[in-house]
Amino acid sequence: MFLEVLDRLAAGETPPADASVTTVPAPLGAPALVVGGTAWHVVAADVDPAWVTAQVAHDPVAAPLGARFLAALADRIGVEPGVLDAVLVAPPAPLRPGVPLLLAEPGEHPRVVRARRHRTDVRAWTTPDGSALLVLGRGVAGRWEAAIEVNPAARGRGLGTALAAAAPAMLPEPAPLWAQVAPANVASLRAFLAAGWRPVGAEVLFGS
Repeated sequence: MFLEVLDRLAAGETPPADASVTTVPAPLGAPALVVGGTAWHVVAADVDPAWVTAQVAHDPVAAPLGARFLAALADRIGVEPGVLDAVLVAPPAPLRPGVPLLLAEPGEHPRVVRARRHRTDVRAWTTPDGSALLVLGRGVAGRWEAAIEVNPAARGRGLGTALAAAAPAMLPEPAPLWAQVAPANVASLRAFLAAGWRPVGAEVLFGS
């Protein structure tokens, strides 16, 4: 059911801003996830919908992604929440990446190691000089997710934007491509937005 939510968001369907809070089963690959946008939220967790409704009744517009509800949900399922991320979906894939990319050799790059802890089908590419890295993998609910990293010495040259723009072309199959970016990571957020990625909401993944 959560995958249906993702499909609608990827297709450009904006849920009504009606203060709705919908509870669906936990998604594949995560004990729980809370996602929301403009006056709508989905709580994907194996909990009683009536319990969720009661917990957020005082402010259904803000409470589902607020600290008090997230803590209550954590206590309910016994799993800690992760950080609050902005959720973005990629524009259509270009015919080819606009920046030269080389398939990265399997290694111990921290970004790749972290991706393998939380994703499957992980693959990575670097720029020819090794100054930037693009990682793709299947995350929660089987969605394709992208992450980028640029070495500090190479920042300010537009490499982050170039990687974000190239990412859709590197998918092995036609599918929506997602990114989760902490709002405080301003450089990364600007890179994805400059590359045409569309913000669709915010989410907190439990057990991340």
